[in-house]
Amino acid sequence: MTTTTEQLSATTLLRFATAGSVDDGKSTLVGRLLHDSKSVLADQLEAVEHASRSRGQETPDLALLTDGLRAEREQGITIDVAYRYFATPRRRFILADTPGHVQYTRNMVTGASTAELAVVLVDARNGVVEQTRRHAAVAALLRVPHVVLAVNKMDLVGYAEPVFAAIAEEFTAYADSLGVPEITAIPISALAGDNVVEPSAHMDWYGGPTVLEHLETVPVSHDLTACHARFPVQYVIRPQTAEHPDYRGYAGQIAAGAFRVGEPVTVLPSGRTSTVVAIDALGESVDIAWAPQSVTLRLADDIDISRGDLIAPSNDAPPTTRDVEATVCHVADEPLRVGHRVLLKHTTRTVKAIVKDIPSRLTLDDLSQHPAPGQLVANDIGRVVVRTAEPLALDAYADSRRTGSFLLIDPADGTTLSAGMAGASFTTAAAGAPADGTDGNDAAWDF
Repeated sequence: MTTTTEQLSATTLLRFATAGSVDDGKSTLVGRLLHDSKSVLADQLEAVEHASRSRGQETPDLALLTDGLRAEREQGITIDVAYRYFATPRRRFILADTPGHVQYTRNMVTGASTAELAVVLVDARNGVVEQTRRHAAVAALLRVPHVVLAVNKMDLVGYAEPVFAAIAEEFTAYADSLGVPEITAIPISALAGDNVVEPSAHMDWYGGPTVLEHLETVPVSHDLTACHARFPVQYVIRPQTAEHPDYRGYAGQIAAGAFRVGEPVTVLPSGRTSTVVAIDALGESVDIAWAPQSVTLRLADDIDISRGDLIAPSNDAPPTTRDVEATVCHVADEPLRVGHRVLLKHTTRTVKAIVKDIPSRLTLDDLSQHPAPGQLVANDIGRVVVRTAEPLALDAYADSRRTGSFLLIDPADGTTLSAGMAGASFTTAAAGAPADGTDGNDAAWDF
């Protein structure tokens, strides 16, 4: 008999995030998803039922399964990103329930940065609003490959098909203009459970999947071996013992691609070259290793390599630069200004830098660029030019979400200021000129 552990090991993993405007029902949807998929423990459900009764509610408020902060429960809103882990026989899930308030847009950036799918909720009574467009734009900017439009509260509009069709048409047109490669619209009622886990008996005009069915079947590619091979060095291993007197290995996690014994490699930013002579994984020597394995590489030559260096195949090494042009989402309360001295953290490398220019700030209402804003405040998205003290080996974010992203950090107290994405913004890719020089939207989403 197959054990639960064996079943789970055979399933794939999907990371997804929920987003939407205030009171669109994100937390209720998540609670319904967990409850109806039998992913809630008995004591958790009992606690929710008790909290609901104490607030005078006859039925359990499933939003309380994710809104764990006291302020969230008092105000009935989501403030922080709530992560939930659950599984069905077909797939495992890591869910990030993100806030809807404009002031917490930065939290959505955190939740969606590693997501492969985003569920954007819309209240069927209100339709597509400014915050809906903002969340769609952030999902597109972060290159989230799959977007689900969940038109919620269909029970409050009489389960009317024309209402759903109009909202789906408006949102799809907007998301298409951003270059989102796949949009799936689903009419739901999170409160009543319609089309969340079980098909709705009130919407026989809808023949598509439920939310859970789509989550279980959407194609998810974890094959990073086809990407540009990148190995950020985390630690240099030099035992210098009697058993290993000459051992020198470079430990870290392969960010993308695959490395093979005998392969010529280049160490960046120095540009020195060598050959992989051995790969150690879990105490054994292997001939090949791929992302996201943690391994130790050994090279034929004794090269000065330290934490923060990047090892890449010699025939596919990224260029180094000290002038970083990128789109950033500013997440700190302190504004980011021209002349601001910062630390730039890229993979395992942290270097000093200065903000040389802020050419524009994005207006998410109409995707226009506000030129020369002078500064970016919390939740702003804008273009920046950063000059680093040392060279960096950056890929374009459109090519790799892992080696094309970075953080700007306050050197005084270590506060994260901005999350950056190197290269062209999503508007350039949507216009047909991706940062990698290809001519189609799909290519720009290959990470």
